[in-house]
Amino acid sequence: MLNVFVICTGNSCRSVMGEALMSYLGQDRIKAFSAGSHSIGRINTNALATLKRHDLPTEGYKSQSWEDFKDTPMDIVITVCDNAAGETCPVYLTKAVRAHWGVSDPRHAEEPGEEKLAAFEQTFATLKLRIEKMLELPFETMPADELTIELNKIGQLNT
Repeated sequence: MLNVFVICTGNSCRSVMGEALMSYLGQDRIKAFSAGSHSIGRINTNALATLKRHDLPTEGYKSQSWEDFKDTPMDIVITVCDNAAGETCPVYLTKAVRAHWGVSDPRHAEEPGEEKLAAFEQTFATLKLRIEKMLELPFETMPADELTIELNKIGQLNT
């Protein structure tokens, strides 16, 4: 099993949904983790509600710093927001394959209610599509440079 690290700035929404989807869909191949460069210390309730609507576990997630994982070797690091993509990852992640999968932040939907719900569903659907495509790859045996290229291509897919 490969360790996959999903990073965002606040680790409250997109990275948590990514971790949940990777854990569920890739359960035989992936051990997923999520963290933030500047974690806010709580999980967004709409992110948890989205997971629940899709019958995914909602327990056990917490907003944490990427520094909390300095003793956990990561094989793949995926950033899911523009802020984290532009930051310098900690030194302990230098050996990991890295890819950027920028996803819109559903927390910034203008209107509460249906518009916000639709934004969370769109983010979930985009992450799910990309993770399903990732799981089609023989990533366990791919050379790192080839895997990086393929993961970044997948990061361009949208629903």
